[in-house]
Amino acid sequence: MAEACFNEQVAAHYDEDSNAMYRSDLLQPTVDFLAALAGDGAALEFGIGTGRVALPLSARGVPVHGVDISEPMLAQLRRKPGSDQIGITCGDFANTRIPGSFRLVYLVYNTIMNLTTQDEQVACFGNAAAHLEPGGYFVIEVGVPNLRRVPPGERVRAFTIGQTRFGFDEYTDFTNQILYSHHYWTDSGKLRSSSAPFRWVWPAELDLMARLAGMTLRERWAGWNRDLFTDESDAHVSVWQKLP
Repeated sequence: MAEACFNEQVAAHYDEDSNAMYRSDLLQPTVDFLAALAGDGAALEFGIGTGRVALPLSARGVPVHGVDISEPMLAQLRRKPGSDQIGITCGDFANTRIPGSFRLVYLVYNTIMNLTTQDEQVACFGNAAAHLEPGGYFVIEVGVPNLRRVPPGERVRAFTIGQTRFGFDEYTDFTNQILYSHHYWTDSGKLRSSSAPFRWVWPAELDLMARLAGMTLRERWAGWNRDLFTDESDAHVSVWQKLP
């Protein structure tokens, strides 16, 4: 499913459509956070995409390998300067194995939700643990399910409304925690759209997945700047450590 969602059309416009995520005030703290955890070890990115985080992390001197199921997204990455310094594997990050061990495995920008079953998400934690050296870290950045904003009896919530862009989440299955994220753009007078399924996941649920994989929670913040995480936070950056 993820491979079909991140097709050639989506990949061609991905960096442009996600340009806000490239702001230095967001990207720099992200890279600083991950580089500190990697230390003098290697890092593995699950869902490397077009390399938004991997490229600057690699430029900091951290050896980086990335896994992604979408060949069109990886093709965009391979066109960028510095990509030749990054190991790239096309595959499902829930179960694709990379030779060697890593000090850090990370997964950013809600990518854990691209795995649309609980079993796949559990497998992702197991795969992360299998790649980590003892004492290594697994980091996830993901939004907190904000179901309080969905009124009873409704299933749709807009997240962006503008003259050239409109997006909304459609909560199709509350029991299995599935939503579809719909995006529409007007581009040179033409309408462009994409839709993708996601499985939202709670912080406590992620902690249990980590425990099943032999990891324990070390840190949880509201963002990469280590702001305090509270019950009003709309996202979190969580760090689990593989037990010796």
